[in-house]
Amino acid sequence: MTTVVTPPRAPVTRGWTTLFSLIWLGVWLAWLVPIQLALPDQLSDLVPEHKVLAFGLINGVGGLVSIFALPVFGALCDRTRSRLGRRHVWTAAGVAVFVVGLVLCGAAGSVVVLGAGWVVVTLGYTMINAGLTAVIADEVPESQRGLVSAAIYGPQAVGIIVGLVIVSGLSTSPRYLVTALLLLAFALPYLLRHRDLSPLPSGSSLSWRAVAAGLWISPRTHPDFAWGFGGRLLVNTSNALGTTELFFFLKDGLGQSESDANQSLIVLTLVYLVFTLTATYAGGLLSDRTGRRRFFVALAVVLQAVAGFLLAFWPSMGTAVVTSALTGAGYGMFMAVDQALITAVLPDAADRAKDLGIMNIGSVGPQAFGPLVAVGLITVGGYGWLFGMAGVLAVVGALMVYRIKSVP
Repeated sequence: MTTVVTPPRAPVTRGWTTLFSLIWLGVWLAWLVPIQLALPDQLSDLVPEHKVLAFGLINGVGGLVSIFALPVFGALCDRTRSRLGRRHVWTAAGVAVFVVGLVLCGAAGSVVVLGAGWVVVTLGYTMINAGLTAVIADEVPESQRGLVSAAIYGPQAVGIIVGLVIVSGLSTSPRYLVTALLLLAFALPYLLRHRDLSPLPSGSSLSWRAVAAGLWISPRTHPDFAWGFGGRLLVNTSNALGTTELFFFLKDGLGQSESDANQSLIVLTLVYLVFTLTATYAGGLLSDRTGRRRFFVALAVVLQAVAGFLLAFWPSMGTAVVTSALTGAGYGMFMAVDQALITAVLPDAADRAKDLGIMNIGSVGPQAFGPLVAVGLITVGGYGWLFGMAGVLAVVGALMVYRIKSVP
């Protein structure tokens, strides 16, 4: 039975949005800096001859954990009763688990211990995700959801840059410790000052049978949710195909030396991040002001599709710079506006965190398994197939978004 509640109407303040953005800055910094730097560097010391395989396995295991944990933690979050509310207690617990996992990773002396530590980090991340993403649907009025969604993904680019600058000169253990302290520093203002608003009706009884049964959402009964999930899955897969193998494309596809490829990758990454950051806030704000979500999501996806086709048919460094800008702009706008869009197609207000957890599998899954798909495409048809498929998936994702009927 669907629970009907009154949508939030009171606008969230600029101060609340700032605190919400700060905690996400800490989350992205603590999540992405280890992936970009700390984990690969640590594995180079632990298993230099098998570092690539070990890195892939650790990320793959983390991805599997996320796929199962996101909807389960979301369902538990929906059914939690505490004086802190349903969401806040999971956010706070997630930060604590995240910090413990980072400390374990920093102290790891073997690949097995490092992998276990990263699983703990992943569990902390998914707990935070369950608490924070549901807050948008609970407390943010429709007219502000684009901008508040941008407050999630805008800090992603900033977090990578700030984190890498701060920890790049440190050794392994201090890197993780400083990253954990930064997460705490950025999270505490939100945790100390924010409290859930009056609680929404709780979901069904807290039992594993009820949780498991709630993980299935019928596409026939809730078609807009299904189209939203399909669009998110394909667009994120497109982005993963278009970005994860750039270093190897520069080196093997364009014939650059390793040092030149490294320098080119830095340039492409900076271009990507600048356009991602700009488009995230611009897309979220414009979609709020116009009240149109599907148009901006489709526009974002078209930018990604054009980028994929350009690089597939005219591979060069100049084209790569242009496509990095297009991909960054498209992905930034997509994540901000799509997050606002999906909050409008959730089937039941009492199960928001669980439903968002299912939806977020469409983001996490491609990040975990996209590199494996990319390797298969490159093996079969080279980089032209890789980037061409990225373009095709983006187009299909845009078509799926336009099948959503309940959102303008």
